[in-house]
Amino acid sequence: MDRTRVKAGGIEVRLDGGGEGFRSSLSTSSLQNGVELVHLRIESDEAGRPPVFRLSWSHPMVSVHGFWHSGAGYDKGLRVDWGKGVYSKATSGAPVGCLYDLTDRNRLTFALSDALEPVTFHAGVHEESGEASCWVRLFDEPSAPLVVYEATLRLDARDLPFYETLSDVSRWWAGLPGYEPAGVPETARLPMYSTWYSFHQDLDPGLVEEQCRLAKELGCEAVIVDDGWQTTSNERGYAYTGDWEPAPEKVPDMRAHVDRVHALGMKFLLWYSVPFVGHHSRAWDRFSGMLLEEIERLGAGVLDPRFPEVREFLIETYESALREWDLDGFKLDFVDSFGTSQETGCGRDHDGVPEAVDRLLEDTIVRLRRIKPEVMVEFRQSYVGPLMRKYGNMFRAMDCPNDAVENRMHTLDIRLLGGDTATHSDMLMWHAEDPVHSAALQLVNVLFSVPQISVLLDRIPPEHVEMLRFWLGFWREHRDVLLDGALEPLHPEAIYPVVLARTESKLAAAAYGNTVVPLVGEIPSTLLVVNGALEEGVVLDLADDADIRGMEVLDCKGRVTRTDSITLESGLHRIGIPPAGVAVLK
Repeated sequence: MDRTRVKAGGIEVRLDGGGEGFRSSLSTSSLQNGVELVHLRIESDEAGRPPVFRLSWSHPMVSVHGFWHSGAGYDKGLRVDWGKGVYSKATSGAPVGCLYDLTDRNRLTFALSDALEPVTFHAGVHEESGEASCWVRLFDEPSAPLVVYEATLRLDARDLPFYETLSDVSRWWAGLPGYEPAGVPETARLPMYSTWYSFHQDLDPGLVEEQCRLAKELGCEAVIVDDGWQTTSNERGYAYTGDWEPAPEKVPDMRAHVDRVHALGMKFLLWYSVPFVGHHSRAWDRFSGMLLEEIERLGAGVLDPRFPEVREFLIETYESALREWDLDGFKLDFVDSFGTSQETGCGRDHDGVPEAVDRLLEDTIVRLRRIKPEVMVEFRQSYVGPLMRKYGNMFRAMDCPNDAVENRMHTLDIRLLGGDTATHSDMLMWHAEDPVHSAALQLVNVLFSVPQISVLLDRIPPEHVEMLRFWLGFWREHRDVLLDGALEPLHPEAIYPVVLARTESKLAAAAYGNTVVPLVGEIPSTLLVVNGALEEGVVLDLADDADIRGMEVLDCKGRVTRTDSITLESGLHRIGIPPAGVAVLK
């Protein structure tokens, strides 16, 4: 019997690869909802580094128009089968892909249970057959020796919206042993102020505290103090990282600084670049022989977490800061910079880097929670995969300064797999001379995530402040639907021009550009229609008759421009909503 070829529903999956001393087999099972599972088992009599294995299958390109994966960004189009695959590991991306059509229906969503080890996956058009050639390749990179390896490939060909099948994958991962997501403190789900774009490395405690005072008045509940507190250098490099002591010329008393921010009613999170140790740090002499690599352009090396003293140094650093400075959380940056290595021994207690990083992060969060159970930890895209949900309770979009559209795309990509982990926008910034409705687009485009603000609030015009106060207040009032509602981001290939979110009592609909918003099914008692464009007006397309609604239209500063009633009959309705404004229908 050939145990390297199985049928999962109507899909034939084949296992190739392997080498001397390794035995492999496939088996299948089905979930109650019609999802097929292919179980892979690899065994060896003696522990050894596994060779490359590949799971492969084909899927007909019938009504398939796009390919979604967590790192696709702007490129959610179809690929060719001879192109390179998508890379994923614990600290970068997620092992999941989705073939979908232009009506947002899933055609095939596939995911691997192992989100720890590096894998490469692909779904590309095979020209000769008109099929998608799909595969998942294991052990491309050096792996720790193993005796037994098990993983499950999840195949979902149900005719459902793609966002539902991706959400199901997220729940499946969260239910696997060792993947239970971290709890999310309430503050992690509220707007924050960040110092990065507003100050960069040129930090001044007094000026930061003044921004915190102003941000608190506008609705922010925490500050993230970013890079610069530990160095007098403003060169953006990492040559001075590694000691993690406040630069006395900048922050003479960190505890007093934190206390003053707390007195304003705000929480305090502090930035650390986890893997970097700089050439100019005292720690360099201690750890220069415990590196995965040196990065000359950054002036730093990447610590090797397989050394127990490296892990202990990092964890003790965070513990000490949490206790001594009374921090509320950490922005742990550059976790995706841990690479791989074949070197073993010489004091290392792990052979594989992924396992060591997992151990580092798990021990970190366990020990920090012993001190403060509600500690917040922010991770940045691309390390926002299922395993990272164990340690981080805030996932932030990757850096996209001043780019509202990219920020919208990244936050929605994160939310599709993020479950109840708090999805945060990249820090919002804009020019002080930007027209207020244009500046408002920075907020309007990230309504379905937690906003982070990073402008100098005393240097923007009063109308910008008015706009911020309105939109942050609107977000907080309707967070129940914007952040917790059932999310429906439509047309990923067009960068989500329409986004819906629903609860029993509210429906939020945002239109980003000259597009029609489809409204299907019963309309709840409150309908929020957001104009995420610079042109006036939003067109609704109702599938069914609804009822008569009282309607209030507000501009981007929250000023009422129209009060009226509207009969929501089936068909098209154009509502004259100002740019970056909103209509509230009740």
